[in-house]
This record gives sequence, structure tokens and C-alpha cells, in this order.
Amino acid sequence: MAVDPLWYKDAVFYELHVRSFADGNGDGIGDFVGLTQRLDYLADLGVDCLWLLPMSPSPQRDDGYDIADYRGIHPQYGTLEDFRTFLQEAHARGLKVLTELVLNHTSDQHPWFQEARASRTSPRRDWYVWSDTDQGYPGVRIIFRDTERSNWTWDPVAGQYFWHRFFSHQPDLNYDNPEVREEIWRIMRFWLELGVDGFRVDAVPYLLEREGTSCENLPETHQVLRWLRQRLEEAYPHQKVLLAEANMWPEDVRPYFANGDEFHMAFHFPLMPRLFMALRLEDRKPVVEIMERTPAVPEPCQWGLFLRNHDELTLEMVTDIERDYMWDEYAKDPLARLNLGIRRRLTPLLEGDRRRVELTNALLLSLRGSPFLYYGDEIGMGDNISLGDRHGVRTPMQWSGGYNAGFSSADTDRLHAPLVANPLYGYPVVNVAAQSQSDSSLLAFMKRLLRVRRQKARLFGRGTLRFLRPANHRVLAYVRELEGEVVLVVTNLSGAAQAVELELGELEGAIPVELFGGSLFPRVSHAPYVLTLAPYGFYWLELRWL
Repeated sequence: MAVDPLWYKDAVFYELHVRSFADGNGDGIGDFVGLTQRLDYLADLGVDCLWLLPMSPSPQRDDGYDIADYRGIHPQYGTLEDFRTFLQEAHARGLKVLTELVLNHTSDQHPWFQEARASRTSPRRDWYVWSDTDQGYPGVRIIFRDTERSNWTWDPVAGQYFWHRFFSHQPDLNYDNPEVREEIWRIMRFWLELGVDGFRVDAVPYLLEREGTSCENLPETHQVLRWLRQRLEEAYPHQKVLLAEANMWPEDVRPYFANGDEFHMAFHFPLMPRLFMALRLEDRKPVVEIMERTPAVPEPCQWGLFLRNHDELTLEMVTDIERDYMWDEYAKDPLARLNLGIRRRLTPLLEGDRRRVELTNALLLSLRGSPFLYYGDEIGMGDNISLGDRHGVRTPMQWSGGYNAGFSSADTDRLHAPLVANPLYGYPVVNVAAQSQSDSSLLAFMKRLLRVRRQKARLFGRGTLRFLRPANHRVLAYVRELEGEVVLVVTNLSGAAQAVELELGELEGAIPVELFGGSLFPRVSHAPYVLTLAPYGFYWLELRWL
């Protein structure tokens, strides 16, 4: 059966951390054996593609984003053979797999860096960015302002400073060096030959440096990325996918699609905080404004949408006033704040309000783009902000209310991170086993939501989106349309019941059919169409001409 080369436009993605998902060998750390054993759960949930956080050998000073060997599997997670088995089993269930490609930097423990620092005449020396002073590229922003004071770090072994955009133990690679570019392509090919379906490419705006610039979004960076995409298409024409992490305004991300010859997908970072802003303000304006500010992308390209992920809820792409508002409303506890963001999972962010959790997921799955779910959010998992950095949202998956939440058979004190055990979100009350037994659980709701979306996957993934502008600003409503199919989405951003009048004149004669239960609503006429919505309620209505 031929695979649609644009499959990613219709897909629902599921992000997980191998380390935190399922322990198959009883050592307290998740691994590929355990993940393989849980693939039936993921297939039954209704997702289409898994995105795995870093899995390569690493000192784990940045949870795997500090890579020490690009061609291996971290020994705690298993072997390459375990990974091959996982990949085969995932594909057998119709699940595709994206892995991480950390382009910008390596660990300072990587053999490349160890060779580079050993001597100024080392063949690897020019694989990194060195300087005799720390004065180069002045004014370039520091991303991790909580921990770093400069983008330069002195290396006493090398006798020079090295450049890094992230942590000082993550030296940046030098993409002006063609040897670096060729080696990265060989690494990509290694994993593609194993059968991965593509890469989520980390921190793409920062690959190159030029004096007098912000060292972000440089034309030279795009040249490197287009070159990698060209190599990819030559070797695997229309088979693999590249997903960009570029935490920028939508107009600044747009060039990463280029003419359809750079990235297939890119995350839409600025939409995410505005979904939460709209909910707290009970006003559709933040969502409508950022979506209308979002430029069109080439036909083969797609935005990736998300509510939460493994990082903090980033507030880089908001104004200072908006950031202060989000901190005041969603991070009253100072421990919840990290860098320019909030380190909370979805359900605690929404104060455990099931209605708001359902509504935000309904928005995520019906706006234009491909949605990304974060592991555990489908059951309403909590977090542990006392763990530091971003580890609080990377705790073990809560499979059951039994020993170690069903995550591991190891002694509890050997788990890689403490289980969430508080009375609201802890594993005794929030777990897969319990929710699988109830048709009214959040997990059951998410399965229904994903099942309905899959029935309309092409429309939601590829269709046009047109916002309606009813007088009631607490209602966010839009029309999705593709090839004669029309779905009306109406959402109530308020905690009180709302009535709304929608101007649907161009759809006159259609009968709205509610997609979850099949109920018929009154036929659309030339008069304003009146709907009432429960607090945080929503409708997905297919418009049919019967």
C-alpha cells in the first residue's frame, strides 16, 4: 500500500521520553524494551507518530541534549538491536517514529570536542567555534539567563574560549566547516537506514555566527539546512520528514519552510501561550490575532501545534506585559517559573479543571496544523516543580495505582525520578489502568476526540480555516473546509454558559451534524444561527446538505 508523502499533515504526534515511559528490565529507568511493550496502548490511543526525546549516549547534564555519540543508544535505554525491534513493532502497528537530531552543539564529553581542545593543530579543532577573547558577537542574547552569564566559556585545556548558545557544557559546532556538514549528513543517513521516519531538529536558528548580527536566522543557516534537505530528498525522495524547532515569531519561522525545500514542518511556538491567555481572559482575541499573523506556507509544509512539551511553557514570543500576565495567572508559585517560561504540565496549569483540559485539547486538534500530545497529558498527569530545571514535567508515566505506578519493578529509590504522588495528580488517583475502566475518564475522552479527528484528518490537517466574528468575544468559532467538506468549530472560552449568534449566510441550507454523537441541529438559514454552549463547552459540527 502506497504511503501518502504528506502523511504528516494529517497525523497526530505523541512526544515521549524513553527514560520516563516504561522500564522493561527493572533497573528503574525507561528503555526500549519497556516502550515496545507499551506500543499497543499508543496504537489504541489513536496517535499516528511517536517523537522520541534524545536517546543517544550522553552525560545527561541536559537530559540527553548533550550528545556524546550520535550513532549509539544510551546504555540505560538498551541496545541498537532493542531500538530496531521497537521500530519494527511500531511500524507493524502503523506508527511512525521521529527521533531527535541535535545539530547545534555536542556535549563537551564528545570525542570530537576532546580532540578539538587537545591542540590548536588538531584536525577537529575547527569543528567548533573558538576565540582568544570573549568579545566576539557582542549583544547576542543569552538563552538560559538563569544559569549562563556569557555565550563564551574559557577552556583551560584548549587555552581559548569556545562559543555556546545553550549551556556551557554544550559547545556549538562550526557549520562553516564542510567536514561538519558532511558528518551530520552521515549521521542522519545512519538513522534513516535503520528506518526512522524523520527527525525533530533541535535549535535550528543558531547554527552559524556572524559579527554584527544576532547570530539567529542567518542566511547562511538556511543554506546549510537546504543542503541537508537536498541530500535527504536525493537519498529518500518524498519519504522522510524534517521538523524544525525554531522558537520565533511566525514570520521569522516562515523562511525555514523556504519554497518547500527546507523543513516539512515547524512548531508554532507563539500560538501555545496565547491559547492559555485566551482561556484566562475569556477572549478569543489572542488566538485570532496570532493565527491571522501567521503567514501561509508552501503546500507540502505544515505547522506543528502543541499545548505542552518536555520544556517549560516558553514565554519568549510574547510581550513583556503578556509575560507578566501569564506568570501572574499561571505561575503564582515562584518555583513554577524557569528561564522565560513556566515549568508545569497541562492539567496542573489548568488547576485540574477537566472542562478546560478538554477544551484546550479540542482546540489543539481542530486548528489548522498537526497536533502534538505530550506523554501523560492524555490522563491528566501532574508534575513536580521542586525537582529543578525541567525534570518536573519528565517524571515516570503513571500506568497503574500499584507498585511504582506500573512504570518499573525496581526498588522505588532506584527510579530515575520520583513518582508524582500528591493527592490531586499522583499515580494512585491518576493512572492508565483506572481510566481505562471508565467511559467518563479523561483518557476515554481523549480516545473519542482522537477517533473523531482521525475521521476528519485531512480536513483538519489540510483544510482552510476562517474565523467567525460574533459579537460575543468569549466564543471562538471557525469554519474548516476542504474539497466540499465543511466543519464548524464553536468553543466557549468562559467558565459561564454562553449564547452566540453566528453569521452563516453562505452556508444556508446546511444541516449541522454533531460529530461526537451524530445529533442533528436545526438547518442553517439566512438569519443568524443561535447556539448555546455550556461553560468551556465546544461543538464540532459537520455541515451537510441533505
